[in-house]
Amino acid sequence: MAAPIHHPNPHHAKPKEPEGLVHLLNLPNFLTLCRLGSVPIFLTLLSRSHYTAALYIFGAAAITDGLDGAAARWFDARTELGAFLDPFADKVMLVSAFIVLTLNGTFPGYVLSVVAIRDLVVVAGYMMLSFFTSERIPVRPTFIGKLSTCLQALCIIAALAKIGVPLPRYLNAMLYITVTATAISGVQYIYQGLQWLYSREPEMFT
Repeated sequence: MAAPIHHPNPHHAKPKEPEGLVHLLNLPNFLTLCRLGSVPIFLTLLSRSHYTAALYIFGAAAITDGLDGAAARWFDARTELGAFLDPFADKVMLVSAFIVLTLNGTFPGYVLSVVAIRDLVVVAGYMMLSFFTSERIPVRPTFIGKLSTCLQALCIIAALAKIGVPLPRYLNAMLYITVTATAISGVQYIYQGLQWLYSREPEMFT
């Protein structure tokens, strides 16, 4: 007599690991998380006036910012999580640096005001668009937005490298250019947000 065939019991099958988890924990996202985790170290060094060490941490964070984007393109590992975390990590690092450097008198207050207001408007606008349309909006920085981020980083690097000596005159010119680019990018994001909202909810504009 033939042996009975035993079918595997699906209730005893080994649970499968969520496929999305491995996809999200890739190299670019890991680098972004490392950059985000370096913020407390950077702020601690900055608050204790260890400017050279803070400069090294900031420089390393800037390098990982370039590496995670290159790795995402090279390995085709772009994710929505990475698209959100990357600019978030940048903003946390930059805004916190501007706050400390403004409080210690290195930067004038208007620079922090423009940077903070632009970021608050962008974040609040994103949340409002998501609320009104009930959609998850893709995060895609514009060229001017990327340029303003780069200029902000250069201003911080220049300031950290020169703290303790008279700040060079070109730093003031850099600050003016940075503030202008930051303000323009804010207006651009607002315009794009309104365009996106109009394409989804045109009755709100009538």
